[in-house]
Amino acid sequence: MADQPQIYELNNGTVVVKITNYGCTITSLSVPDKNGKLADVVLGFDTVEPYVKGTSPYFGCIVGRVANRIKNGKFTLNGTGYSLPINKPPNSLHGGFKGFDKRIWEVAEYKKGDKPSITFKYRSSDGEEGYPGDVSVTATYTLTSSMTMKLDMEAVPENKATPINLAQHTYWNLAGHNSGNILDHTIQIWASEMTPVDENTVPTGEIKPVKGTPFDFTAEKKVGLQVHEVGLGYDHNYVLGGGEEKLGLKRAAKLKDPSSSRVLNLWTNAPGMQFYTGNYVNGVVGKGGAVYNKHAGLCLETQGFPNAINQSNFPSVVVQPGSKYQHTMLFEFSVE
Repeated sequence: MADQPQIYELNNGTVVVKITNYGCTITSLSVPDKNGKLADVVLGFDTVEPYVKGTSPYFGCIVGRVANRIKNGKFTLNGTGYSLPINKPPNSLHGGFKGFDKRIWEVAEYKKGDKPSITFKYRSSDGEEGYPGDVSVTATYTLTSSMTMKLDMEAVPENKATPINLAQHTYWNLAGHNSGNILDHTIQIWASEMTPVDENTVPTGEIKPVKGTPFDFTAEKKVGLQVHEVGLGYDHNYVLGGGEEKLGLKRAAKLKDPSSSRVLNLWTNAPGMQFYTGNYVNGVVGKGGAVYNKHAGLCLETQGFPNAINQSNFPSVVVQPGSKYQHTMLFEFSVE
């Protein structure tokens, strides 16, 4: 349908989400607080222009063909070496210079009603940003109940094996996008291990217990409590597991803002989650003229492990032709 960037709305009477077909990007997501007062809890822009102009540090978008970093922008698959654009030197990040977040997706389906949904599709061509083979991708956002949003991402390689790792890169601030920083939020992450990184934020290949380190969020803890002990802030992949399951998804994280009592519970079928505290956000002018600075929001990007294509001990992100990559995220909002 649309070949221009537009903003679409999903509204079930409680939650209102705005999403653009430019990068499948959530631009706004309003949920009630303990008094029923709505606030927009994601960082972003009022119009599509700043996204298109490249002003956005991946606010709200779906990144791919491969999320996160690929070391030195190189990998070998089935005996062939591939070189990717080095858009975050010395590595390739989030699919390259023009990843899935900077493409106009087609609106395949748009449903209103009490379970409104929108389905976007995109066809990534062989050689695009250096990756092998044609891939058909779909992403569906659905308001499945009054306070729940589901995202289903699927990708099918048509003719060549390829790494695929899609991630949803929303920056959350449950106090409201314009409320300041997220250091007073509390978070619990269902992961007893994480993947340590080198000086360029690429995993070293080890898998390390979080116990006794500033990375331990196995019990609910304030985000800002030890953030200054980890360099610029958190930007690390957690090895998910150990929580309860529901609908085939495992519990990933629980985020809470004490001031509004808003809570986000995140469930996923992905093996990892990048916990990122907006360390590189600096003076970005967003919605309503709000200025977003360091730690203005945080990301909970469920994913395959970063640089998995070059780490044989990480779960594989290679998808064979005709096989289907499936990644589901369930965002449950509440107050407590």
